[in-house]
Amino acid sequence: MTAFWTSHAFATEMNTALAAVQMAGKLCRQVQAEIDPGALAKNDKSPVTVADFGSQALICRALNEAFPNDPVIGEEDAAVLLEAGNAAMLERVVGHVAAHVPDADAQNVCRWIDHGSAQTFSDRFWTLDPIDGTKGFLRGQQYAIALALVVGGELELAILGCPNLGPSLADERGDGTVLVAIRGHGTWQMPLIGEAEPMRVTVSSQTEASRIRFCESVEAAHSAHGDSARLAARLAIAAEPARLDSQAKYAAVARGEAEAYLRLPRDNKYREKIWDHGAGVLCVTEAGGRVTDVLGADLDFTRGYQLENNLGVVVSNGPQHDTLLQAMAELGIGRFED
Repeated sequence: MTAFWTSHAFATEMNTALAAVQMAGKLCRQVQAEIDPGALAKNDKSPVTVADFGSQALICRALNEAFPNDPVIGEEDAAVLLEAGNAAMLERVVGHVAAHVPDADAQNVCRWIDHGSAQTFSDRFWTLDPIDGTKGFLRGQQYAIALALVVGGELELAILGCPNLGPSLADERGDGTVLVAIRGHGTWQMPLIGEAEPMRVTVSSQTEASRIRFCESVEAAHSAHGDSARLAARLAIAAEPARLDSQAKYAAVARGEAEAYLRLPRDNKYREKIWDHGAGVLCVTEAGGRVTDVLGADLDFTRGYQLENNLGVVVSNGPQHDTLLQAMAELGIGRFED
């Protein structure tokens, strides 16, 4: 396969990252096929599974081996695996990782996971969500493996692996889908498993506000669904929203299957995590779309593991972006009293 990035300055990074995400995708599919995916509750009550840990271990191992000076800001750490009573889960994680790399043992696997525990900004780093949409993973629905490289505060490349996503939302999942993007060189799609020529994807060209389609999270806790409904009514949008988990929603917008994805804030305090958006943002913008916060500011990836300078996220195909922002302002969405 002759990839479009072969001669690009970040070709080595892309090849390494893509291979790691593909390997992690295989591990996740294997875990999801088991009767018990091995879920625990973290301190914030969100679930984490054998696949979350295994995916992060494989990807961080590959990045550390190829780019030892690059920090990784990832979602997981190994602490919970080392707690009393979780030895069996650690053993399962090690077993799944060992099926893909020869040097996996408990010590190495925990070390690889914790390589993704950086939290502060540096001039060059990776941001990783080993399974974005763990609840979707547990339901056998959509989830994503999201990896992006940030250099000087700019998203330079992204790999968005969606193991349960077909070539379109209406298709069976098949071998899954991966979107790849390099800044200035577009967004491309190929099967997550196996080899195929990358095919370029672009956002929808829809310019009529009433004919756009939203993507929303399945989990209402992730965004203010009520505000989305008010916004849809304001713009006379007839189409039912597409509800799916994870950054697969970014893929839907990038591929032109929806025109907008909204993460509308419930209050003035919560800040989004960069691993929940980094890969998806570049995939959409390189496909011709636009991403800002609810106040219209570009997302700032220079503040560590959170989007400290941003409130919520608005993703669109581009032509509808200012219309969405104006309607939100008129409805008071994202405007909170201190």
